[in-house]
Amino acid sequence: MKQKKYSFEQFEILIYLLRWSAYIIPVSVVIGSLVALFLFLLDFATHFRWGHQWLLYLLPLAGIGITLAYSLYGKNSEAGNNLIIDEIHKPGGGIPARMTPFILISTVITHLFGGSAGREGTAVQMGGSISSVFARWYGIKSEDKRILLLTGMAAGFGAVFGTPVTGAIFALEVLTIGRIKYDALIPCLIAGFIADVTCTAWGIHHTHYTIAYRSAHTGFVPFIDFDMLLLLKVIAAGVAFGIVGYLFAETTHFIKDTAKRYISAKWLIPVVGGVVIIMSAYLLGTDEYLGLGVNARTKDGVSIVSAFHPGGAAYLSWLWKLLFTAVTLGTGFKGGEVTPLFFIGATLGNIIATLSHAPIDLFAGIGFIAVFAGATNTPLACTMMGVELFGGENLLYYAVACFTAYYFSGHSGIYSSQRMAFSIFHITHHGYETIKEIKESNIQYGYSDQNPENR
Repeated sequence: MKQKKYSFEQFEILIYLLRWSAYIIPVSVVIGSLVALFLFLLDFATHFRWGHQWLLYLLPLAGIGITLAYSLYGKNSEAGNNLIIDEIHKPGGGIPARMTPFILISTVITHLFGGSAGREGTAVQMGGSISSVFARWYGIKSEDKRILLLTGMAAGFGAVFGTPVTGAIFALEVLTIGRIKYDALIPCLIAGFIADVTCTAWGIHHTHYTIAYRSAHTGFVPFIDFDMLLLLKVIAAGVAFGIVGYLFAETTHFIKDTAKRYISAKWLIPVVGGVVIIMSAYLLGTDEYLGLGVNARTKDGVSIVSAFHPGGAAYLSWLWKLLFTAVTLGTGFKGGEVTPLFFIGATLGNIIATLSHAPIDLFAGIGFIAVFAGATNTPLACTMMGVELFGGENLLYYAVACFTAYYFSGHSGIYSSQRMAFSIFHITHHGYETIKEIKESNIQYGYSDQNPENR
């Protein structure tokens, strides 16, 4: 008779969590503190520019300074988020520690002089850079380094938006379209939570958004407890949000590629971009599409906050912000894409709601997260962001909008280093077929389970 073997799996899991907590807590505290400093400086730069609007005319000079600094001293830091994603997929030359001060200072400069950019890219890059430094100090093996880099991304994202759970899911989901590996789930959750708490402890307060709409049964089927007509409007809006997310990504890539192709002097690219932004702001007669866009300089200005209220956006506000941001980031200025995507989605949602007689605050909220979902291919993270930012009462509408936007954004995205676990078109054209056929499709689109680095 064989003797029964007792498993100590739960004890091993406990040791694993304690070990990773010891790794993660110092990293997350540093990242949370840096994000707090960044948000403080960003707020100062924004208000200083509002009080000195002539700074916009120095934007081309600021672009020259950023380009020269990265060219002379930045090493491979200029690759930004894509460098971190590549390093997680396949460890290589590492992430330089200088990425943190470079991206922090250059993003603040971009905002100080009127560039239209966000903050997520900065926070994630600082998170990846700092976690890479700690990985070298810890002397950990490559697989553990990969997990630590993921926790750095989660910490940066969670702290900059005050959404720790979203940060954890985003770090795992953004790597590969259509596949999430759960080996770093709890470490990422711990990192996002610790970094968010640290950032808040420094006195940083995030913008609060409120959706007053509450779903109510208005249909003819008694067991459906939501508004079926409203759900159909959300689906239609989700299609629009996905197409706009695709348009943003493609426009940014097009401007970047075109500038590199036709402007031989690298330092001249941001000069051209800066001039275009100055002229566009002058022709439109407004500075509403410069900077972060969370709040407006004037009481009646368009912003993310105003988009949650009737009359809070013009019909083309979303398009102007899209173009201003694509030019800013496509010509070498620094910052993130996500907050401008929030602006684009919220203002577009405001207009769609106005035209379709839907709740404006709800559609601004779902536009806020759904355009982001389409442009980054992260529908799960964006659905969770809706819950963390707006509450869970309208979860169904968040999920439907984000997943619809994800499908209709195609394979495009703002992160060129994302890999593909399966083709959206394979599923939509052929349905769920055999494992062999799915693997063949994966290979066709550049993702194979036979490649060890993709496992």
